Amino acid sequence: MRRNALTLTLASAVLLAAGCASGDEPEVKAPPLPQGSEPANLDPADFTSRIDHPYWPMTPGSRWVYRETDSEGTKQRVEITVTHDTKPIMGIEATVVHDLVTENGQRKEDTYDWYAQDTLGNVWYLGEDTTEYENGKVSSTEGSWQAGVDGAEAGIILPARPAVGMVYRQEYYAGEAEDAAEVLSLDEQAMVPYGSFDHLLMTKDYTPLTPELVEHKFYARGVGPVLAKTVAGGSDREELVHFDGAP
Repeated sequence: MRRNALTLTLASAVLLAAGCASGDEPEVKAPPLPQGSEPANLDPADFTSRIDHPYWPMTPGSRWVYRETDSEGTKQRVEITVTHDTKPIMGIEATVVHDLVTENGQRKEDTYDWYAQDTLGNVWYLGEDTTEYENGKVSSTEGSWQAGVDGAEAGIILPARPAVGMVYRQEYYAGEAEDAAEVLSLDEQAMVPYGSFDHLLMTKDYTPLTPELVEHKFYARGVGPVLAKTVAGGSDREELVHFDGAP
């Protein structure tokens, strides 16, 4: 059975009857995480101006540099920067994050991602403007989407309180962007050029558009993503080389 549409308002959170009857403080149950193509009826009043998720704090000025190696051994540099800019999307002021991929100093992909955090602590993905380059010229803008436009729906990059077994949509634009994730562990370890980490959040990332590909991502508290590796359909590996947290 298809889940009911997600309505992300604190007023719509479920009050547990037992708690109310006993005179205890009512418990607030978070709405279900978005799935598939179901609508996310987001209320701008339920969003904050900051993103301070423990597993990926996006303070303006923060910067991450990664080394990505694909299955053929080609190496690329990935630099992610949280800008001081915002973009209004469906009445929500989204934080603009710049993602630049270069190879031998040449720009290969230039993307602006839009994120926002709700008052429960979920980090939402509201879209991206992405451009791919070949020999210095634009080769594609495939994968660009914006929540609320042409049927595209927002997704969640990180749930407020990740728990093993959680499954959620990360993005939805039919035929273009249909990523989803599942929380696999909260106690992983990883060694990358930037350092060694433990107690990592690990997710399984996948999409029905390319079902043969499966990726595992690892997030460290206070830092963000430190490692991503393809575990099915390839052997790509992206590892953190440098991190500058905003003051």
